[in-house]
Amino acid sequence: MHSGFVSVIGRPNVGKSTLINSIIGKKVAITSNKPQTTRNIIQGIYNDDESQIVFVDTPGIHKPTSKLSKTLNNQAYYSIHDTDFIMFVVDSSGVGTGDEFVLGEIKKADKPVVLVINKIDLISKEELIKLVTDYSKLYDFSDIVPISALKKNNIKELVKVLKKYLPDEILYYGKNDITNKSIEFQIAEIVREKVFNATFDEVPHSITCVTDSIIRNNNAYNILVSIIIDRESLKKIILGSRGEKIKKIGTSARIEIEALLGKKVYLELFVKTVKKWREKEKYLTEYGFNEYKE
Repeated sequence: MHSGFVSVIGRPNVGKSTLINSIIGKKVAITSNKPQTTRNIIQGIYNDDESQIVFVDTPGIHKPTSKLSKTLNNQAYYSIHDTDFIMFVVDSSGVGTGDEFVLGEIKKADKPVVLVINKIDLISKEELIKLVTDYSKLYDFSDIVPISALKKNNIKELVKVLKKYLPDEILYYGKNDITNKSIEFQIAEIVREKVFNATFDEVPHSITCVTDSIIRNNNAYNILVSIIIDRESLKKIILGSRGEKIKKIGTSARIEIEALLGKKVYLELFVKTVKKWREKEKYLTEYGFNEYKE
């Protein structure tokens, strides 16, 4: 039995969370087509008969525009230096300045780096060969693995490669564990994903979700979740005409939460305005973002 921690690093929206979900075979991190969907360090746990790989999914490294952005970057930087090796995820769009910026941070860590080129289903073999050549000029990667997280192409090969870099011989989590995150966190993330899905590009990343309470009543759960926004104008967008959109969000979230808990769920959602929460230390701490600081 071999085990270890791998930091999943990359710029926003290259498919890191989708990749982790594909490897584990269950949903441990929410996904959307919007950058910076991942807001906290999330540990996804892969188990088989011979290994345990703990994937540390990080927020996409980006140019910070708020105190929250700086905190998200700090989380990613912490992960780079606190894991056994690194999985640098890029997509098939080509080498960009964002990739070079992230690679600059990775170079500061003295540990193996596996380059994972995602979304190869969108390009030809010739284009893939060029991508491998271009990235190889930037860094001497320990391994390079092309995959499609969405199509689950070459995922088994990637896992096989990652196993080579597992340094330990103990189990850090139970064999049935798939994440280290609490139920409260998972529920809040499910709701946040459904808000994104229901509002598309109308709602920016100035929202977060917090599970206020979970009360078990016989064979059901009564759950309260707050959707935090930073300006009042977003409330109408999330609520929708006659509250239709918030009902859609609640129904979609409830179905997934029931699957998670295996029980009937009565879900109540509240939209709360907390002005400039992304810039205030108090709220960043309260909402769980300040675990890793400079």
